[in-house]
Amino acid sequence: MKKLFLVFITICIGVIFISRLFYLQVYTTKKSTIFDDNAIRKEFTYPKRGFVFDRNNKLLVANQPSYDVMIVPNEVKPLDTTLFCKLLNITKQKFISTYKKTYRYSPKIPQVFVSQISKENYGVLAEKMRKFKGFYIRKRSLREYQTYIGANVLGNIGEVNYGDIKKKPYYRKGDLIGRAGIEKSYEEVLRGKKGVKYIQKDIFNRNIGSFKNGIYDTLAIPGKDIKITIDHDLQAYGELLMMHKRGGIIAIEPETGEILAMVSSPTYNPNDLVGRKRNANYLKLHKDTLANPLYDRSLQAQYVPGSPFKTIVALVGLQEEVINPKSTIRCVGAYNYGGKKPLGCHCGQGKRNLINGISRSCNSYFAHVYKQTIDKYENPSESTNRWANHIKSFGLGNYLNNDLSVGNKGFVPNGDYYDRRYKDFRWRSSTTISNAIGQGEVLTTPIQLANMTAVIANRGYYYTPHIIKSIENKTINQRFTTKHHSSIDKQHFEPVIEGMYQVFNNGGTAQTLRIPGIAICGKTGTAENKVKINGKSTQLTDHSIFTAFAPKDNPKIAIAVFIENGYWGSRFAGRIASLMIEKYLKGYTTRKDLENWIFTHSLENEYKKPYSGKPFKINGGAALQVIENYTKPTVN
Repeated sequence: MKKLFLVFITICIGVIFISRLFYLQVYTTKKSTIFDDNAIRKEFTYPKRGFVFDRNNKLLVANQPSYDVMIVPNEVKPLDTTLFCKLLNITKQKFISTYKKTYRYSPKIPQVFVSQISKENYGVLAEKMRKFKGFYIRKRSLREYQTYIGANVLGNIGEVNYGDIKKKPYYRKGDLIGRAGIEKSYEEVLRGKKGVKYIQKDIFNRNIGSFKNGIYDTLAIPGKDIKITIDHDLQAYGELLMMHKRGGIIAIEPETGEILAMVSSPTYNPNDLVGRKRNANYLKLHKDTLANPLYDRSLQAQYVPGSPFKTIVALVGLQEEVINPKSTIRCVGAYNYGGKKPLGCHCGQGKRNLINGISRSCNSYFAHVYKQTIDKYENPSESTNRWANHIKSFGLGNYLNNDLSVGNKGFVPNGDYYDRRYKDFRWRSSTTISNAIGQGEVLTTPIQLANMTAVIANRGYYYTPHIIKSIENKTINQRFTTKHHSSIDKQHFEPVIEGMYQVFNNGGTAQTLRIPGIAICGKTGTAENKVKINGKSTQLTDHSIFTAFAPKDNPKIAIAVFIENGYWGSRFAGRIASLMIEKYLKGYTTRKDLENWIFTHSLENEYKKPYSGKPFKINGGAALQVIENYTKPTVN
């Protein structure tokens, strides 16, 4: 029995050893365990990021070579730090602090020591890298923006942080990721996929070649090229028109929902956020809390919509059958209600119907329409809920489900909101009458106003506004080709559109802004601008708003322009909208009087910033050559 027991023990030990050897030879060579083997170093190869083109195939974003000095902390040997720091143009203190930081993170994992060194420095450094054990150079591409415009559209890329890595394990310390704009929205499409090389090390921690002859190595997969919907020339022209002004412009192709221009002002040169100066430049932009150039006013700024909102107040009234196109009232210069301060009107008084109510922007007419709509049902809360649902069907009060990296949903009040707000008060239509003229609790963003205008241009439907036109070897998301219908019947749009057409004709509020050969339908808007200063409501200069589409039939462009402190609708916003429409439809402009006025009038004094008196520049570089013999502009 003892002999059998010894044989059994010997067999068991043998089986254990054989099993362990089998495990080490077979299972530990699987790719999933390679990452845990200290005798193998992983070197990642980075793909070229996809190019970005505009709708007309103009290259907007390309790549340039970039070089990072990498470190594996526990492989570093004594070195000539003076020479090393001189080659990298860093201080010895910076060398020590960076080394300690990388060692604390991980002594074994390769990390970025100095990023984005120049091609000139690379050439000198590459020859001497053999002297610096534990360091090596990694090549990857860096963004190169082929234009000085569209910073809010194109966005930028930056180094990942801990939160990024935790959320998406694909990324490692030192990787780059899209931080804003297209770079952020289409990060996974543009970035491609990293490759990896497994390097075998000997017992002295020296590289002895590729592990298993490279059978587990993978090649980097380049990012896909994309084409965006932006028209570069229209975007550039819009940014030129917006110099020394604050606000946003959104232009949309109604039949597709494609965004033609997305201007936010003030802006900056996208190349300012590339390379080793990125962090310093970003901090400078971030600290400019007055101009706030990093804030995309075209997507994020929430304003009361002003008089352009009257168009859908009219459409809801028609749908709810409280008015018809021939319904009239007599405007006496103000709308009196409930013994309160009259709602003033500047339409010139007289008999008003739907069409001339829109063309002359009669406050009295639309207050009447709104009152009739809310008073249709005995319970104003029920009526207001119905009214709000109609308004929301135009895309107001939500994020629109687009592919843009930032945005705000705005606000459309309903009956439930007013029930909560006036829980101890019996509110009614007169309580919320300011909604009739776009001065109540409704808040909108420029992109929502542009989309609302596209719905009217399309006679009742829209496609989700989007900025992607095509992706290399891939189809765009189906949500951008799905039609959304408003709750308003198609037949109700024609009289409203006629009213918008008359805005440019027959004494309308924008009759001086007509463009030869183009039938434009539009709506001026002036929004009150009140802020609280030391707890007291203070009236500042009104905002200038304009919405429009053209041509009247088979429209090709719908636009919303919002200019902060721009006085009234036709003064700044209307001029800019008319010029943008002509520029897009004709490719050139004929109303040089409008153009010159915009170029020579600044709003900087309204923003309480000293005006430099220097020639207009854009993003630190020369603007489009449309102003000759320029002198100091008239400050209005």
